[in-house]
Amino acid sequence: MPKSKQDMNQQPTFAELFTPKLVTVLREGYRWKEFKTDAVAGLTVAIVALPLSMAIAIGSGAKPEQGLYAAVIGGFLVSALGGSRFQIGGPAGAFIALVAATIVKFGYDGFLLATFMAGIMLAAIGYLRLGTFIKYIPHPVLVGFTSGIGVIIFSGEIRDLFGLAIAHEPSELLPRLKALWAVRDSFSGLAVGMSASCLAIMLVLKKVAPRFPGMLAAVVFGAGAVWLFNLPVETIGTRFGGIPGALPAPAFPSFTPTRALEVFPAAIAIALLGGMESLLSAVVADGMTGRRHRSNCELVAQGYANMASALFGGLCVTGTIARTATNVRAHAHGPVAGMMHSVFLLAFMVLAAPLASYVPLAALAAVLALVAWNMIEKDEFAHILRHDRGEAGVLLATFLLTVFYDLTVGIGVGVTLGAILFMHRMAELVEVSTQTQIVDEDRADGVPAERTAYLANGGDVMIYRIAGPFFFGAAGSVAAVLGEIGAAPRAFVLDLDAVPLADATAAQTLDGFLKKAKRAGVPLYIAGARPQVRHVLEANGLTEDRVIYAASVDEARRLALT
Repeated sequence: MPKSKQDMNQQPTFAELFTPKLVTVLREGYRWKEFKTDAVAGLTVAIVALPLSMAIAIGSGAKPEQGLYAAVIGGFLVSALGGSRFQIGGPAGAFIALVAATIVKFGYDGFLLATFMAGIMLAAIGYLRLGTFIKYIPHPVLVGFTSGIGVIIFSGEIRDLFGLAIAHEPSELLPRLKALWAVRDSFSGLAVGMSASCLAIMLVLKKVAPRFPGMLAAVVFGAGAVWLFNLPVETIGTRFGGIPGALPAPAFPSFTPTRALEVFPAAIAIALLGGMESLLSAVVADGMTGRRHRSNCELVAQGYANMASALFGGLCVTGTIARTATNVRAHAHGPVAGMMHSVFLLAFMVLAAPLASYVPLAALAAVLALVAWNMIEKDEFAHILRHDRGEAGVLLATFLLTVFYDLTVGIGVGVTLGAILFMHRMAELVEVSTQTQIVDEDRADGVPAERTAYLANGGDVMIYRIAGPFFFGAAGSVAAVLGEIGAAPRAFVLDLDAVPLADATAAQTLDGFLKKAKRAGVPLYIAGARPQVRHVLEANGLTEDRVIYAASVDEARRLALT
């Protein structure tokens, strides 16, 4: 039975917004057949996630097991509580630069506190139903940011790719490259051969057997070579002493108000980046499957996942596009696949922990180098540079600030510039006649004569037609046109029929015009204003006792001439 109009306009309830997709799938009927499908998909994703989780942790300046803790604990909760059927949570390459900088500045315990606080923020954003607004990130900002992160990740792997011996590696790009160049003579031929071999394995398998887990194959090859030939290359065992075979006991990060205030900016950055990355990943999954995710429910799940990951000493967690896409391609039925991926990862930890000591860091560096290369959206980057000068500026500002200064500043500046570019383009749509633009370029001579003649065509009634979104970006230009009043007519009519929206600044502009008209003893009529536009105008003082509202220009002219 079709829903009534009243039902369609009714706001969704709290339960409808925040019921996990797991509950939805179970309500539909979940049988052994679906479980087997999800188990196979979960195993497939776990095979991909195992080397990635350790590589991302090492690239972030953390221990390999801390990436696994995040994938096991955080990944399980993202799938169990989330608003997407197919989302896979865990540590992500996009976080490497941010996590590394936070650890350097505040230590690992400070990073855990920032992650826990970011989890609280994400849950709050979800419960306040603000998830819809996170998606309003301009495309050039996303391309510039992810490409910049790719450059940072690759620069962080140069040390292990070449087996360079360096006591302290700076986190900033230029000082890091300078320090690595200074120790270039310490490179290891074995490390170079190992990383090149692993890269070749991944690239060849991607070409000839794209469904085969090339990253795991490369890591297994590297570990097997080290074990068989006792190769003198740096491994997880030599640098970290291996990985534990079980999860640690949960513990709350050390907290003081002063410490929380110090890590607060990092927590905001983790929350915003995690929210954007997870919703972007969910949108990708929707596009692959035709399903729809619940964005606010997804953010709540990301919040709890980050809080739990921090309690177990894991990295921050978000939705991961590559692993989520792998999950979809493995024919997952629902969130149980993501939960099983975490269970399989835990089993790998318990059963294969001793073998991890043989994994060469050059192999993991090769994995991350390939991840970094894939993150740099080369074709999209070039397309934006070639086709849109304004968006190219936003892209380059985001990219350069991310690479050479700070990724949070890069996002902030990029979003700000993107918003300014959008407002400028919206302002360009405003017209004060049927065809003449008023914010095309700066002019020193006021209103062209032909426009003044057009506006005077009403005889004793001067009619101004404003078309387009009338907001603060266009208010100054409109005010300049309205200010060019010659001899006082019998009445002014403002035709707002083609104005879809207005804001307080626009209302103040019209209020100033009204005052000037009143001083000249000329009444002001506002014709064709839409209900939402009229509401804004009246709320800002343009009430019926000061102006006369009419349904159309013809009605306003008739009222003015009677």
